[in-house]
Amino acid sequence: MLGLLVGCALSGYLNTSVWVLLLLLSTVPAFGFGLLEDVTKKIGPLIRLLATFVSAGLGYLLIQAALTRLGIPAVDHLLARYWWLSLVVTMVAVGGVAHAFNIIDGYNGLSGMVAVLVFTAMAYVCLKVHDILLMSVCMAMIGAVLGFLCWNFPRGLIFAGDGGAYLVGFMIAEVSVLLVARNPQVSPWFPLLCVIYPVFETLFSIYRRKFLQGRAVGCPDALHLHQMIYRRLVRWMVGSREARHLTQRNSLTSPYLWLLCSFSVLPAMLFWNRTWVLLVFVVLFIAAYLYLYQLIVRFRAPRWLTLRKGG
Repeated sequence: MLGLLVGCALSGYLNTSVWVLLLLLSTVPAFGFGLLEDVTKKIGPLIRLLATFVSAGLGYLLIQAALTRLGIPAVDHLLARYWWLSLVVTMVAVGGVAHAFNIIDGYNGLSGMVAVLVFTAMAYVCLKVHDILLMSVCMAMIGAVLGFLCWNFPRGLIFAGDGGAYLVGFMIAEVSVLLVARNPQVSPWFPLLCVIYPVFETLFSIYRRKFLQGRAVGCPDALHLHQMIYRRLVRWMVGSREARHLTQRNSLTSPYLWLLCSFSVLPAMLFWNRTWVLLVFVVLFIAAYLYLYQLIVRFRAPRWLTLRKGG
């Protein structure tokens, strides 16, 4: 948060704009309630999710961060006509993405590097459409997250916690909304493809718990893709209880997911203004995710994917 404050303050000064400061103001509920959970362990997931809705509402009111188009003509007409519908859709979308990044924040460097990849793609598109102010926000977030990663990966000396995860997720969601709202040439499917990994991880978790396990969707389990990769693919030093071995095995899990995420981020960068191409890549990513998950669950993952036990 301190890195983001410094970066945005510098951007506001150089661009003589208070807009970025209003953006920072909108992060307060999402970051604050996440941080409060880290300190007290008494703030449930529903309250934290509602806090991200409030942050999205503030962004809607303060800086016009509103979803008015989704690339679906009939829906776009309704969003443009009814402001309250646009507000509700914006709050749900922003809150959902923020919560999704909290879900994938499970291993050293995982959510941090995914965030860097996503912000890099968004900064590139901001440059293409000459939205320098929004690009400066992306660069501030990249710098802040890279500073965090120096301590988090691979040694795990500090962690993002709920405060950090919700802050990063909210900023990614808010930049996504602003990029589409401020630049009509950017397809609304561009940011969705960028964040399809954490978003589909969340949706699949809801489906798995509700329909396959018959449990409440908020009930935690250990069946996220990153957890399955840790247990069944990263076999390095399995059985060792030494702290350094556990930390190293933890960190060896993240690159698998970085590579998976890059398969959505790279085509998003290449086809940022072509809705139908982006839609095809969204479908392909979901199919690839389900195929990989099925292989791991059934112990049929290729041997070359498995990191064998060390000596």
